[in-house]
Amino acid sequence: MALCFCSFNPPPQSPSSTPNNKISKFISSDQHYLSMLETQCTSMQDLKKLHAQFIKSGQAKDNFTASRLLSFAATSPYGDINYAYLLFTRIQNPNIFIWNTIIRGFSQSSNPQFAFGMFFDLLANAVIQPGRLTYPSLFKACARLGFVDFGAQLHAMVVKLGMVFDPFIRNSLMYMYAICGFLSEAWKLFDGSKDSDVVAWNSMIMGFVKCGDVDSARELFDEMPVRNTVSWNSMISGYVRNGKWKEALGLFSEMQREKIKPSEFTLVSLLNASANLGALKQGEWIHDYIQKNGIELNVIVTTAIINMYSKCGSIEMARQAFEMTPIKGLSCWNSMIIGLAMNGCEDEAIQLFSRLESSSLKPDSVSFIGVLTACNHAGLVNKAKDYFCLMTERYNIEPTIKHYGCMVDLLGRAGHLQQAKELIRSMPMNPDVIIWGSLLSSCRNHGNVEIGNWAQRHLMELDSNESSGHVLMSNVYAASGHFEKAIKERILMKEKRIEKQPGCSLIEVNGEVHEFVAGGRLHPRAVEIYSVLNDLSLILQEMEFVENGKRIFDQDSEITEYIVAS
Repeated sequence: MALCFCSFNPPPQSPSSTPNNKISKFISSDQHYLSMLETQCTSMQDLKKLHAQFIKSGQAKDNFTASRLLSFAATSPYGDINYAYLLFTRIQNPNIFIWNTIIRGFSQSSNPQFAFGMFFDLLANAVIQPGRLTYPSLFKACARLGFVDFGAQLHAMVVKLGMVFDPFIRNSLMYMYAICGFLSEAWKLFDGSKDSDVVAWNSMIMGFVKCGDVDSARELFDEMPVRNTVSWNSMISGYVRNGKWKEALGLFSEMQREKIKPSEFTLVSLLNASANLGALKQGEWIHDYIQKNGIELNVIVTTAIINMYSKCGSIEMARQAFEMTPIKGLSCWNSMIIGLAMNGCEDEAIQLFSRLESSSLKPDSVSFIGVLTACNHAGLVNKAKDYFCLMTERYNIEPTIKHYGCMVDLLGRAGHLQQAKELIRSMPMNPDVIIWGSLLSSCRNHGNVEIGNWAQRHLMELDSNESSGHVLMSNVYAASGHFEKAIKERILMKEKRIEKQPGCSLIEVNGEVHEFVAGGRLHPRAVEIYSVLNDLSLILQEMEFVENGKRIFDQDSEITEYIVAS
């Protein structure tokens, strides 16, 4: 969008054309339309009708009228920043309120950088200069874009102007530094103020959360003299973002005790926490809360509900939530396709992908990850190849490393290890640890030592201290009967002091989430649990459990038995 300089030479005003007289004249003649603009305008279509009426009556030239139109178009959730800019260019002699409105509108838009262009135009104005309400929008634009250097220049400007102690400016400046990761600068502003309000506290909490320091964020949260909904949401979403799902649900319980009503964003964070913990009862309670309190089932909320039910294994409830939602965004489709694929409903996932293709929406890269995952779990090699070609040829979607990862895993599981190797060699990007680990795992299942060695070498080049390379290669050797080589891999791990990260799983029983770590004995009922596991182990040995014509074994146990026998 081209930004232009305007002429700002105000014409001489007679006493009858002073702003107050203009407003009085406007209200007396078009008060009905002004009232509609303030109270009943809910869309751009409504705004355009009112704008047309103001043009017909001549009031569109009045700055007060124009500012009301501009405010809706630029800052309302239902506005249109492009239309707002057109309105702005037709306003003669805009005042500082109008300038601030268009700058704020751009700072909130999908192109916040245009706010800077408007600011430079304002600086070039010889009549009007930026005010205390101009800079906060600019600092927020800097925060969104990560333009902390330009923000620092603006900081210097407000210091020279003596505005740095203005609470509104200080809070937005603090927010910019915190969100951009410059916590020391943000802390200087926060710690140097004796009257920091809830907005300042929230900014610091957000900053710590974004940097992954949730413990410091929680310390600040606990010290807050006053909290609002943003405080609670920031802390809960911070826990979820950093994988502390139990803490998120625990804080929500505290929030409920204090009778704080959660926002839509808080509920979405809690649904994600429930999903990652597999806490179905908690997730169901949150879903029920959303329904009882009339919270809008928009695309974001619906997607979180579908994702929660899918990850908790309640695929029918996920399907019900998907089918009942009136507006199905692409994220809803993607979440449902992936949910079906991950819950053993591969055919349904592929059928749903076909429905998506027939809808008004187009599949994106995430959609193809879902359908490729379904093909992977169903062992549909040829169908997956067709989808991979469809993605690039019909939809012009460049495959990402995740798409290649799906294909490598699929080919490896199906025993097409040479094809998987060739695909890895043809990738336009360097394979990551996940792809090499997937190929190594397939080599273990199919006893291919040669390709296993090739995969391990590349895996160790990425990270020589990565335990999975040694563990998987040891298992490859053990599966092929090369126990001495398997033992050497384990010894090499010990020499390098590389420890295998223990596996972890979560399960919900009677509404309580239990966490289990491989080899762990911290659970209060560990003795009973291990007793049951031992009984199950004996039963499996007696049954001589067989899969795909091969006895399933634990490579660690096989290696141990080999050592004892030797």
